[in-house]
Amino acid sequence: MARRLGCSHSSVILWRDAVRRRGLTALKAKPASGRPPKLTARQRARLPHLLLRGAAAWGFATDLWTTRRIARVIHREFGVTLHRAHVGRVLTALNWSCQKPERRALERDEAAIARWKRYRWTTIKKTPSA
Repeated sequence: MARRLGCSHSSVILWRDAVRRRGLTALKAKPASGRPPKLTARQRARLPHLLLRGAAAWGFATDLWTTRRIARVIHREFGVTLHRAHVGRVLTALNWSCQKPERRALERDEAAIARWKRYRWTTIKKTPSA
């Protein structure tokens, strides 16, 4: 039997004994549980509410959230130390995505841009050939 299954003879004996003791359910796969999460479910649920206050409310110079800043807030609020890479995974699990601020010139003239797009761009834009 072991040769047909491609395993050792001792494994077959262990499986046979397990079935005799606990039935066929003993052979069901039991995934490893892994390390327990550092943040509890309640803490994870509270995290978005804390972040919605804004970074400035937590004493940061700008209102831009970074994973390092979020890790500091988690440490202050819950006493849990997380690596900033893991903070990204926690945020992904909470359906939060990475956002990058748009870089725009302070002198930007929205009206002039709209005019250019409407009149100039339409004349120079290539159209698909038939």
